[in-house]
Amino acid sequence: MLAWNQIDTVLLDMDGTLLDLHFDTHFWLEWLPQKLAERDGLSIQEADALIRAEMDRTAGTIDWYCLDHWARKLDMDMISAKREVQHLIAIRDDTLPFLDALHDSGRQVVLVTNAHPGSLSLKVERTQLDQHIDTLISTHEFGVTKESQSLWQKLQQHLGFNPARTLFVDDSLPILDAAQAFGIGHLLAVQNPDSKQPHRKVEKYPATADYRELLEAIRAAPIKV
Repeated sequence: MLAWNQIDTVLLDMDGTLLDLHFDTHFWLEWLPQKLAERDGLSIQEADALIRAEMDRTAGTIDWYCLDHWARKLDMDMISAKREVQHLIAIRDDTLPFLDALHDSGRQVVLVTNAHPGSLSLKVERTQLDQHIDTLISTHEFGVTKESQSLWQKLQQHLGFNPARTLFVDDSLPILDAAQAFGIGHLLAVQNPDSKQPHRKVEKYPATADYRELLEAIRAAPIKV
């Protein structure tokens, strides 16, 4: 499925790719509307509509992912709100075997997430994901998201990777489209980002529902030093 002998660098999304997206789905679509409704005397439907309207307005921008923006918009401590359901933060069952195989093969492994640094810190605290990855990057460091070509340009300058020999893994098809437009040579989509939702059929890119099916091929093509 992937030409591992042509891949030196692996860039990985976090939510829905290495971590189960269920936490984020539950937080934004269930927990937060309920919390906002109880605080402000709204119906769940009214609170949900308010949140979704702001999501629609900021889609694809850094504000969509920015907890500081949402804190101002909702007058709420977003990290504290997330901590109330932090027990739902979970690493995918297939993530650690995948990361360890990549490391053992000699490849550079980099997390590139649109998540706010505060959210990234909370999830690292809960999962110790940082122990299995060379570099962790929040796109907030660059002020633009993975949907933007500007981000890919800045990321390439920052890391110095060869786009043609780089693999990017994400559960978002629009973000994979952006990576492809930049010239990332190898792309992989995730079919099952949320463990509570049905698997998706992905036709545009190579796709997987279990990274463990890739391990043999990774081990068979280590990077020669």
